[in-house]
Amino acid sequence: MTAFDKSERLIWADRAQAYANSFARLCAHPVPVLLDAAAVGDGARVLDVGTGPGAAAAAACARGAKVTAVDAEPSMVRLAARSAPDADVRLAALPDLPFADGEFDAVVSNFVLNHVGRPRAAAAELRRVTRAGGRVALTIWAAPPAAGQTLIGRAMEAAGVTRPAHLPALDPEEDLPRTTDGLAELLRAADLREVRCELLTWDHQATAEDWWAGPASGVACVGHLLTSQSPEVIAEARRHYDLLSGEFAGPDGTLSLPHAALLAHGRVE
Repeated sequence: MTAFDKSERLIWADRAQAYANSFARLCAHPVPVLLDAAAVGDGARVLDVGTGPGAAAAAACARGAKVTAVDAEPSMVRLAARSAPDADVRLAALPDLPFADGEFDAVVSNFVLNHVGRPRAAAAELRRVTRAGGRVALTIWAAPPAAGQTLIGRAMEAAGVTRPAHLPALDPEEDLPRTTDGLAELLRAADLREVRCELLTWDHQATAEDWWAGPASGVACVGHLLTSQSPEVIAEARRHYDLLSGEFAGPDGTLSLPHAALLAHGRVE
């Protein structure tokens, strides 16, 4: 396990419910097209890697698939087991999955490669557990990020919050361009065929309170950074957030937050 992986485990420890109450709805947006890209249908043996609160697993079960789901965080496993009661939900993490070669017809992973220390090894593992002729599909956030994705970070930066030196970053040798070409090349390097990658864009609707609730509850790296600040700095970040969020507010005050993600998929030969 890399230093980045260990840091991610700490950041996400016991955050399942806070995530489900905040950013989970945003991250569930691509699930239908993700499952389509992996050809998930009735009777398919599907593995959902990094299931989180179980949105993709539950949606795959609704399509009649036989679903196994895994996550590295125990609180996510417990929540997913409730959200997708027909799925076999287990504790497991990339890049070492406890399954045989070619065990699944389709493997999906929704916004998980953002959180692993060895993305290339992770992609190779997704391919390993997929049968010949089966499909792998995954999403990651695109870079540069869309305007809605930077709102909270801008507010924190205005309040003087910076990334601490002790918080590990992804090893540059392990990183990849968060572009359609970069993610497609990652899948090709994992020996997938017929690789396609597309940019997904949408406006996420949320109230200002709901959008602030995620980081205020310590969700994700941005939340970890925010909640580690003094009360005075947190209050200053909130002040800037309230000012900046007006850029995205509609007549009723609801925020319309542009987001951009990458969806890539390929076939195992």
